[in-house]
Amino acid sequence: PITAIWEDGIFKVGNKFAKTFRFTDINYLVAGKEDKETMFLCYSELLNSLDSGATTKLTINNRRINKVNFEKEILIPKVGDELDCYREEYNNILLDKASNANGIIQEKYLTVSVVKKDIEEARTYFSRIASDLRAHFSALGSKCEKLDATEKLRLLHDFYRAGEEESFRFDLSDMMKKGHNFKDYICPDSMERADDYIKLGEKYVRVLFLKDYASYIKDSMVSELTELNRNIMFSIDIVPIPMDEAVREVENRLLGVETNITNWQRKQNQNNNFSAVVPYDMELQRKESKEFLNDLTTRDQRMMCATVTMAHMADSKEQLDADTETILSTARRHLCQLAVLKFQQTDGLNTVLPIGCKKIQATRTLTTESLAVFMPFKVQEVAHEHGIYYGQNAISNNMIIANRKCLLNGNSFILGVSGSGKSFTGKCEIANLMLAGDSDIIIIDPEREYAPLVNAMGGAIIDISATSKNHINAMDMNSDYGDGEDPLILKSEFILSLCEQLIG
Repeated sequence: PITAIWEDGIFKVGNKFAKTFRFTDINYLVAGKEDKETMFLCYSELLNSLDSGATTKLTINNRRINKVNFEKEILIPKVGDELDCYREEYNNILLDKASNANGIIQEKYLTVSVVKKDIEEARTYFSRIASDLRAHFSALGSKCEKLDATEKLRLLHDFYRAGEEESFRFDLSDMMKKGHNFKDYICPDSMERADDYIKLGEKYVRVLFLKDYASYIKDSMVSELTELNRNIMFSIDIVPIPMDEAVREVENRLLGVETNITNWQRKQNQNNNFSAVVPYDMELQRKESKEFLNDLTTRDQRMMCATVTMAHMADSKEQLDADTETILSTARRHLCQLAVLKFQQTDGLNTVLPIGCKKIQATRTLTTESLAVFMPFKVQEVAHEHGIYYGQNAISNNMIIANRKCLLNGNSFILGVSGSGKSFTGKCEIANLMLAGDSDIIIIDPEREYAPLVNAMGGAIIDISATSKNHINAMDMNSDYGDGEDPLILKSEFILSLCEQLIG
């Protein structure tokens, strides 16, 4: 359905302009109860801020880690010295850890699509929306950034051509010179449509939609649905209703319910049944309509129309059917009902992808609070470039690869009870730094437990004691001493304080 694209990432879809933003994850599942409530309220505020003149799509994209890139980033290259045997052993350990890991990266996107007269109006609108979204995501502890055309096409390419991520090449000006269509570079080689699945190249894809909602849903439902170790795209299309329209609609519904109750009571009175109790279903309708109206008018809730769709990919038809059953049973565990789209798989695929298109009419009316329960946040992944392996994420099972130079504060403490592996953790980090780079490592080791490691890595051991040949000269001073201050005054102060310590 995409008819035109611009370099800054705005896509024309039908009569609408669409722009996609990427936002980072936050540690929601591991937070305490109070922190979760705060995050939930902040996320509700974000949903309330969505423009009622636009359609917003929240997308969670599970994609497999590209093995070639992954190994290039985490494995230590050999340099041809005597430490290569250790590098090989360390790389084997890392590959062993990687094979036990989940191997899935979860990315989160927000796509806003709106009807505007021309591209300039759309640009102005999206720049205003971007600053608004940035502020709300910042309050949650998340970062929000715009996607340009190349990044957005890479996202679509990686979904359509799973396993061929390396082959993506796109240069907009080059395409325009040659007169090529961008779709030729991202679409699969073939596409076969069946009644309940689509075959994209060699992969099988099936699109499901949320058919029936439970009256009570846990906030962990979305993370459970998307934790399957497969390529998955999960989307929620949100259309906020203007407040005046929403209140008018609910008031009309309430009026209709009251009229039905009055008519029922009039009939009972005509039959001389003056003590009849209003039927349960009518009473329930009245109670729920009043609650809904109260939510809108006094509890800062908005009426939202939501459509939930989900696409999952597999290598074979049998695997696809097994995965579908797993996803359906996960939804049933939360008392919700997912269903396979019949003869609407192409429309479902266009709906689930973050291109700003909605072709499935399976809409449910929800309040802000009810919609916020579909919490897209799970847990933060730490995967820095040229980082050190520190362990595995307890929730996502992915490797924690951190580069302390990338952090705001690079210092660290290793804390733990006796025998929990503090020294081993320190030695692992030292070994990694020695094998991977040319870092200067200084170890102060009163217990003399690091000597074998230093010898193996070709380091120097300086023994300082009352009987050793090496001594520290308290009087020593060179031209750089004092960082621009008077070195004589600083050294004199140091010696005076040293004498004070000795005298006691």
